[in-house]
Amino acid sequence: MFSSLKSLNSNITTNYQVSPHPTLVSGPWKIHDGKKKSTGTTASIFIFDKKVLEPRSGGLSGRSGASIKRLQEEVVERLKREAGNLARLRHPSVLQVLEPVEETRNGGLMFATEKVTTSLGGLLQEKDTQENSGSVGSRTSRYMVEEPDGSRWRRDLDIDELEVQKGLLQVAKGLEFLHESAGLVHGNLNPEAIFINAKSDWKISGLGFAGPSDSVETRSSLPPLALSEVLHQDPRLPPSVQLNLDYTSPDFALDSNVNPSADLFSLGLIIIALYNSPHASPLKSHGSLESYKRLLGAPSSTPSQGNSFLCSGTIPKDVLAHVLPRLITRRAAQRLTAREFQQSQYFDNILVSTIRFLESLPAKNPNEKSQFMRGLQRVIPEFPVSVLERKLLGALLDELKDRELLPLLLQNVFAILRRIPNARRILPEKVIPQLKEVFPVGKGASQERDSKKDAGLMVVLENMNIIAGNCPGKDFKDDILPLIRLGMDSPTHTVVDAAIKCLPVILPALDFSTVKNEVFPPIASTFSRTNSLAIKVRCLEAFAVLCGGSADDGEIVGDDLSGIVEKSKPQPAKSSILDKYTMQEKLVPSLKAIKTKEPSVMMAALSVFRQIGRVADADFLAMEVLPVLWSFSLGPLLDLRQFGEFMSLIKNVSSKIEREQMKKLQELSSGESTGFQNGTGTAPKSSSSFVPSETESTRDNFERLVLGRGMAALNNQENDLWGGLVSDTPAPQASTPRTASAAFSWSSTIGSTGRQSSLTARSITPDFKLNSFPSLEPTAKRTSSPAPAFSTLQPSTPNPWSMPFTPNHQHQSPGTSGTGPSLASLGSINASGTSPARTNLQTATNYSAFSIPPPPSTQTSSAFAQPSPLLGNGASQPQQGTPKQGLDKYQSLI
Repeated sequence: MFSSLKSLNSNITTNYQVSPHPTLVSGPWKIHDGKKKSTGTTASIFIFDKKVLEPRSGGLSGRSGASIKRLQEEVVERLKREAGNLARLRHPSVLQVLEPVEETRNGGLMFATEKVTTSLGGLLQEKDTQENSGSVGSRTSRYMVEEPDGSRWRRDLDIDELEVQKGLLQVAKGLEFLHESAGLVHGNLNPEAIFINAKSDWKISGLGFAGPSDSVETRSSLPPLALSEVLHQDPRLPPSVQLNLDYTSPDFALDSNVNPSADLFSLGLIIIALYNSPHASPLKSHGSLESYKRLLGAPSSTPSQGNSFLCSGTIPKDVLAHVLPRLITRRAAQRLTAREFQQSQYFDNILVSTIRFLESLPAKNPNEKSQFMRGLQRVIPEFPVSVLERKLLGALLDELKDRELLPLLLQNVFAILRRIPNARRILPEKVIPQLKEVFPVGKGASQERDSKKDAGLMVVLENMNIIAGNCPGKDFKDDILPLIRLGMDSPTHTVVDAAIKCLPVILPALDFSTVKNEVFPPIASTFSRTNSLAIKVRCLEAFAVLCGGSADDGEIVGDDLSGIVEKSKPQPAKSSILDKYTMQEKLVPSLKAIKTKEPSVMMAALSVFRQIGRVADADFLAMEVLPVLWSFSLGPLLDLRQFGEFMSLIKNVSSKIEREQMKKLQELSSGESTGFQNGTGTAPKSSSSFVPSETESTRDNFERLVLGRGMAALNNQENDLWGGLVSDTPAPQASTPRTASAAFSWSSTIGSTGRQSSLTARSITPDFKLNSFPSLEPTAKRTSSPAPAFSTLQPSTPNPWSMPFTPNHQHQSPGTSGTGPSLASLGSINASGTSPARTNLQTATNYSAFSIPPPPSTQTSSAFAQPSPLLGNGASQPQQGTPKQGLDKYQSLI
């Protein structure tokens, strides 16, 4: 954006970056934006190009070259004197010169001043354009400003009554300084000689015609004003380098008298121009002294109270009645002085008085400053937005170095930021740099405790919503987040509390990595080291927010785990900010380390666990979270309602664990083979294989699920109870018709208490009694490997549905012996409850074909006295096992 002007060669162009195009033109000066290369200070570069004085057609062409050169030198000398006068005068109402005037290579002039945004003349011209163009002009009344960094924004130039009052007051102060301190008369006070800076201050400039007063004997280095020369309007020169007769006092034109009151007459004409339409002086001399004298010679063309000072606009009543009659008067002795003007009734209101006090704030004592800052908060809403942004905010920021007033100053600063619409631009540009100076962070920053700075930091933290809403993300991370961490590290509990309360506000402005690495660790550190219950609770609330909760969450309604959902207050699940790893590995250990049993801490921790329960793994919840919840729930200080909340969460978490574990087991079971398997593999399918019904298959799957066993686990047991009794060779097929064959579906297990539990049984002819079968006698011949002996205790209540049966055409009478189903045929039934091959009915009734060894006791034997080895760990168990051992192992399975 900026580049050195190639046509100029000076120290200013060497030390400053100068915009290639002027931002405004005032009189003979073209004003460029500039920035000092070494410090970055913004400035305005005033440039006068001598080419504007070159002869034009019908102008200087008829004159000799010597005469033209002399006129040019006179103009250059006058402009040089103007810049020199500004450099020698130092006052808040006089334009401040940063670099003295220099001559350029082509004979022009250049000097640098404080940054100005416009001149009063330029502002009035813009207002004329706006008023003449109607609604369209509302856009043209704004200047497009281009910042040194390349950014562009529109600057509103509209002024209201308060700004006019403030500006006139500042001009009057500047005139008072010129008249009483410098002993000078301005001589050419007009709207083009008044500049407005970035703070909306009005500054006096245009001192090219300034000189000492005739009525006061002063030793001034400036020569007296030669009225005969300055009043003469030379048509060979541009009007911008000559005296503006439209704002000239009759003291000059009619009396040839140079006195300070002449400037007050000019000030009165400026006031009329502010309210006039168009915004111009009521005197239209058109650069002719004769026309000027003629206007003042006729009452109708002379501004007076009788003709409303020839103003087509509405002048405020106080100005019209008390101010202008004492300024626009022919007799100089009747005019107000600059000091009296400031004390007029026109400026007697609270807003103007506030501005005047603020400008003189450095001269006030500490008590007056404190009272003023407290009262300022009440009147801020009455100020126009433009005055707040341009005047008050800048003045308050300049005072932030006053440590005693720091909290009050910051309160007023944030009150202004709430009202101005340009806060998103003003905050990072003006406010944040000041905050960084007041609250330094880093290795070199002082760590001494300062109560005033702590109070100021409290104000910043309490207004973090304003900062977060108007600060870009990068600036927030780099400049504001360190202030929040500074608050967390403060030894003052209230500051720490305020810093942690900022969490819900700052999270939307930060990314995940920043939250995890720069926000969570300091909160966790504060939580672990603090001894304050309030800070612990605040940290827990922050943890809940980081895990997906909200700052204003109350009791969270039970979700589908409890079956109770409150429809009037739905609680949609919020995505957690922290990841699951950080919650499980970093956050939960901090929660487990809580020692206090205060209800407030316990309930705040409950909110955190409620959020963790939505994210954490089921096994982590079972092993790590549930024990902590039970421990906290048994706190001796909890009331009934609080204990109920803990129990509700415990039940919800337990339900979640149970549901996920069952789901996992079901997925494992469904992934395994559903075919019938034996110890070596899947049994071959044949016409004699038993195919279970759909109901039986479903029930078998349920058995394996609740018993904690899979199909593969059962088939891989080396010493299966029934497998030990299976014949090495399958039984031969029966010769009886297929319709007379018997099908068995065994899935009986022996409970750990010794009772028989029939889970699945089928019986075609259950019309028999158990005692109708004779006792089994051992034989010497075996066709299968020996099976372990069973106890001889007869079950107290036989279950006919789980016993072998005989078809009706082979049923034996109670007195018959040696007939019945072979126990080996039972051994051929695998653990899934089905038989691999259909049993030959004749062979099944021959007890001599398969037999078992004789029991050790001579008492009546039974195969159902000892616990089944199926219910232990899946392997064969010693037959000396006790019922209690079997019960323990059963409980461990289910």
